[in-house]
Amino acid sequence: MNDLSDREEQPERPVEADGTTHLFKALGKMIKALREAAGLQQKELAARVRVSEELISSIERGVRIPQPDFLENADRALGANGVLLAAIPEVKEAQRRARTRHPDWFRKFAEAEAASVALHYYGHQGVPGMLQTEAHARAIFVKRRPLLSEEIIEKRVTDRLARQQIFEQWPSPTFSFVLDHSLLMRPVGGPAAHERQLRRFIEIGSLRTVELQVMPFDRCEHAAMGGSFTLLTPKGRQQVAYTESYGHPNLITDPEQVRIYAERYGIIRAQALTPDESLALIEKMLGER
Repeated sequence: MNDLSDREEQPERPVEADGTTHLFKALGKMIKALREAAGLQQKELAARVRVSEELISSIERGVRIPQPDFLENADRALGANGVLLAAIPEVKEAQRRARTRHPDWFRKFAEAEAASVALHYYGHQGVPGMLQTEAHARAIFVKRRPLLSEEIIEKRVTDRLARQQIFEQWPSPTFSFVLDHSLLMRPVGGPAAHERQLRRFIEIGSLRTVELQVMPFDRCEHAAMGGSFTLLTPKGRQQVAYTESYGHPNLITDPEQVRIYAERYGIIRAQALTPDESLALIEKMLGER
């Protein structure tokens, strides 16, 4: 059996106990100060370091972890003379610590996700966390019941966005997503947040390491109407499946059960729109807005 099922849980650290969030907020403020001193707008810096304007905004507010290669490029673009380079060792250590900051019930999955060479997500009730924008994630956590404190909300948003750094690593894992059409329609966080979320789908779906597909409404029934699930292949291990319902996780390692989920996923990918058709649908929705 896959050793993920036997790994001992460690007690969850108190919020902010490892100081990593404070580090990223301080580093974000430093980057903002350097950018303003250089007379650059966020979009101008984004163009110089070849990232999205949204990423620059998130890094400056301390809700996204700046990758070492970003810090190298930003140091050159901002004429920081090594100031940002000096933070790289601390950032790498903070990234290592961040992998242990998820809630106990989620930690095994987060560890497996971060170490995977192939990740496949089916989103039925909600947008997978790997695709959520900051505004989308925050709206979900704000509405969660029982209510979360502001401190916990900020931590959860930061941790969720930190998971998305995996899109930037190389060599890259293989990614695929199948999203129910209804997820494109629900304006979580309001109209502006909804538009940013649609643009995020296009941004991620356009990466050459990612295939994003939409299960359209006109597929009256399909093989996975029972709910969302994820398939992961951690490096050097067998594929596992993961499901979650109202905070109750289920990490599935039994080979026969995993085979069933893999079979379902193969069927729904065949039923869904192609990646090109899916991106065209999302772009059409944006045009209609």
